[in-house]
Amino acid sequence: MRVNAGEIGCYPTGMVRRLLSLLLCISMPVALVAQTPAAADDRAAVRAVVETYLHGLRFNDVDSLKQAFWPDARLFFTQSDGSLGQLTQAEWHAGFAQSAGQEAKAQFKIASLEVTNDAAAVKVVETYPRSRYTDYLSLIRIGGKWQIVNNIYTAQKLDVK
Repeated sequence: MRVNAGEIGCYPTGMVRRLLSLLLCISMPVALVAQTPAAADDRAAVRAVVETYLHGLRFNDVDSLKQAFWPDARLFFTQSDGSLGQLTQAEWHAGFAQSAGQEAKAQFKIASLEVTNDAAAVKVVETYPRSRYTDYLSLIRIGGKWQIVNNIYTAQKLDVK
């Protein structure tokens, strides 16, 4: 097959240009929406709430946890027998009483953060000397304030050598 200078493969140059223009027109609004100042502000606000949560974990600080979580939020996990486990905020906070103010030996990482309008999802990984927790946090903007309304987590024991 012979290709003329005005053709790319078997498509005329004009058709390729129109196709590229169409793709550009479709993708530009998506890129612009993803970069709006409001979206960036929401991401920063969600990140701040999650950082407050992580501060609460790091220092066993119940006040920080209360600030980050909606009062009726629950923590869900799989129990050792495979059934659903859950904790209320009060039950969860009671576990911090003996170590209040002590710094946990752990690394905390925000692995992903997604915001859509008034809802957000954040994945957090907490690595302690003997275990790793992965949290899937659900946040909602309530009365203009972002709060964690749900935490689904899993724990993994680490091999200590």
